[in-house]
Amino acid sequence: MTSATLRHAGWILRGNPLTAVAAAGVFLLTLIAIFGPWIVPYDPIASNVSQALMPPSAVHIAGTDQLGRDVFSRLIVATRLDLAIAISAVGISFAIGAVIGAICGYTGGRLDRGIGRFVDVLMAFPLFVLAMAMVAALGNRVENIVIATAIINLPFYIRFARAEVNVRRNLGWVEAARACGDSHLSVVLRFLLPNVMPAMAVQISLNLGWAILNAAGLSFIGLGVKPPTPEWGIMVAEGARFISTGKWWLVAFPGLALMLTLCFNLLGDGVRDILDPRMRT
Repeated sequence: MTSATLRHAGWILRGNPLTAVAAAGVFLLTLIAIFGPWIVPYDPIASNVSQALMPPSAVHIAGTDQLGRDVFSRLIVATRLDLAIAISAVGISFAIGAVIGAICGYTGGRLDRGIGRFVDVLMAFPLFVLAMAMVAALGNRVENIVIATAIINLPFYIRFARAEVNVRRNLGWVEAARACGDSHLSVVLRFLLPNVMPAMAVQISLNLGWAILNAAGLSFIGLGVKPPTPEWGIMVAEGARFISTGKWWLVAFPGLALMLTLCFNLLGDGVRDILDPRMRT
């Protein structure tokens, strides 16, 4: 990233405090995901029944769960898994969906109509229910959660890239690229796709937050990551059984962690402004 881009990013963040707060939240989550497993005070899967269901204190700042495991340590370690699932799934769906959508928008014809019908059929199902069905069929392993989440995100990128490329495919600079001898595939990958990236940045940011919630939701209903692996959805599901007895910390802290995923949604507009060259005038 050039110094000019960094200065422009700083200007955008100073002018939009909400985007700056979202960027700080995303940065914090990233640091926790990278360094969390080495800074936790306790083993996140080690049980100690004698310390079960202890409220937050100086010893356990987020309390302990029904097996005496430190809630704070489990929250920190779970960040890496949830972010890894979201980033992997969104990266796969973006890479495949953006290319397919761009080619459809550029070429049109029967390919465009065929892919369009496939996308329509895919989006006719409630996406979370579709993810549930795929994970139930494939098995509740992490890689299958990634695959299911990537598949249900595909329609967003295919439709978005198709619409943006369809608007630009006959513009002067595209005609100039073709006149210079570039192949159709080169025009799509070298010129059209990079040009629509600022607009797609918002969709990527939105999908990252939603992918984390999707993984947590699958774990909450028993179709996601298997216990005792620390994961936010599992922690909410296990803690929900103790809400009626006043053990609020078992749900409150994982719930707050899931709320932090809103930072990805709020960051989308700022990322678009940073990447869009028209905002640099």
